[in-house]
Amino acid sequence: MERQKYLVTGGAGFIGSHLVDALLARGEPVVVLDDLSTGRLENLATAREQRHFQFVHGSVLDASLVDTLVSECGGVVHLAAAVGVKLIVEEPLSSFIINTKGTETVIESAHRYGSRIMIASTSEIYGKNSSGPLKETSDRVLGSPSVPRWSYSTAKAVDEILAELYRREHGLRSTVVRFFNTVGPRQSPAYGMVIPRFARQAVRGEPLTVYGTGRQSRCFLHVADAVEALLSLIDLPDAVGETFNIGSDEEISILDLAERTIACAESTSSVRRLSYSEAYGPEFEDMERRVPDTTKLRAFTAWQPQRNLDDVLADAVADARSEMRQQVGGLVVEGPANGEAGNPAVQTVLAGPCSV
Repeated sequence: MERQKYLVTGGAGFIGSHLVDALLARGEPVVVLDDLSTGRLENLATAREQRHFQFVHGSVLDASLVDTLVSECGGVVHLAAAVGVKLIVEEPLSSFIINTKGTETVIESAHRYGSRIMIASTSEIYGKNSSGPLKETSDRVLGSPSVPRWSYSTAKAVDEILAELYRREHGLRSTVVRFFNTVGPRQSPAYGMVIPRFARQAVRGEPLTVYGTGRQSRCFLHVADAVEALLSLIDLPDAVGETFNIGSDEEISILDLAERTIACAESTSSVRRLSYSEAYGPEFEDMERRVPDTTKLRAFTAWQPQRNLDDVLADAVADARSEMRQQVGGLVVEGPANGEAGNPAVQTVLAGPCSV
């Protein structure tokens, strides 16, 4: 029997590339759409060796391209987005457009062809709500619309609202997943992700930069466990029309996380504190605590994380050491725009007006 083909937008990114590998391992044909602005072709090195894999270089803002690809696939996983605190703060307008218009484009095509769609959202939805653990029905607490920090949360809320309204009025078969601090191999520190940044600072013997007081707490889930959660939901009929938190409940302060990373790396690094205003500008706001309640996900799928924070940190440190060895050895790591020529698995098309 012919297996269902999946379109994964943003599939050259961190979570996307791991999901692509998992789908291919199940025997599912996969098409990836990514403009490589934050994703990397090297993340798809294993996938590109597979016969049932296709890469398309393009943007989710290219409506014609998206429509063509969705028409050829029975399922869509929409992961393409502008992500990371650093990117959102530095480029709020383009990030907002990508995260709203891009999702609208993909949803419209999924509706047109009756495709099942999974839409990636974020724990940022909850804004400054520092109570916890946070359920899918917990209130959103946001700062002023004039503060760019909250534009990402608002954009992803628009995505969720679009999915829900299309479901109610047009029968869209959608599922929303909210990621809480997913971490693991292939994650770049370039966009403000704390564990990759800490790991690279630790293996280099540099001070680990802690923003704010360091007392703010977070939970970190290994990407392999996040992908297992996605796979448990992707074909589940009961998941249609539902929203699920995906995260760990192992809570730690950022200051303690820094010390634990130093210990894991057996590093001589110190810890340096930096105010939020120094790091991101005077308007930046953050939340003190963010812990997910994953009761709903567990009830629907019996999913349980198989890896703890020690596993997360060990992989992050190993990743940072591997990167440092490549740099010391003079190896050139394939960048987002490199490595396309001569590979039959790569199809280059005209990108849309904005990056993804």
